[in-house]
Amino acid sequence: MKLHLHLLSDSTGETLENIAKAALAQFDDVEPQRHFWPMVRSEAHLERILAEIAQNPGLVIFTLVNSETRRTLESRCRAMGLPAIAPLDPVSHALSNLLGQEAKARPGRQHTLDAAYFARVDAIQFTIAHDDGVGWENWEEADIVLAGVSRSSKTPTSIYLANRGFKTANIPIVVESPPPAALYNLKHPLVVGLTTSADRLVAIRRNRLLSLNEATETNYVDQDSVQRELAYARRMFADNGWPVIDVTRRSIEETAAAIIQLCTERTLAKSAG
Repeated sequence: MKLHLHLLSDSTGETLENIAKAALAQFDDVEPQRHFWPMVRSEAHLERILAEIAQNPGLVIFTLVNSETRRTLESRCRAMGLPAIAPLDPVSHALSNLLGQEAKARPGRQHTLDAAYFARVDAIQFTIAHDDGVGWENWEEADIVLAGVSRSSKTPTSIYLANRGFKTANIPIVVESPPPAALYNLKHPLVVGLTTSADRLVAIRRNRLLSLNEATETNYVDQDSVQRELAYARRMFADNGWPVIDVTRRSIEETAAAIIQLCTERTLAKSAG
């Protein structure tokens, strides 16, 4: 089923995109055609968008704080018989009631360049500089260190965590090349082991070699060799008491969420102690 999805924001529209993506993931056989309209801050701009909506009717989702712009959009959508949803309204209203104050009608206020923004940039820079075992001398500065065999989602998970503000390093576990001794003596970072099924790992590695036009009959993709690699890594994780996450059936986002939960639990345990 084809669906026209109109996303209107008076800021970057990042929030709307995430909401739409999360909602659409719950439905099968939908072909969404996104019409993305960021920085909607004038009636003239809105009029141009409304003309496009009339030509491609569908679901309208918006985050607009200007009351006049909102009223115009909602009334025109009603006239066209189209749903217009403001997904942040229930949360804002609930917060307003609990806090006893009105929300500030400032477009894009969540994107203000505050300390958290610069901390996230710092985390991304650190993570990029400490990928695949590089810069192990600075691992103590990390918040998280991910360990796992080759192609166990270490790098994409690290980048996702960095975007959430966590300085993340990662190290490949290779039987023939033990990791630096520093890995076993870290105090500040949470070290997490990533593992997966041998079948999935072999499939991912084969696809990787094919994309590079390299031979696919090596120990790198040999089932027995891969199983030995995984067993070696699991023994290392167990011997050091590191938490382990099986990424076989997890998305990057799910893996990262589990790691963040581990960080939260660790912080609470430290504060309670």
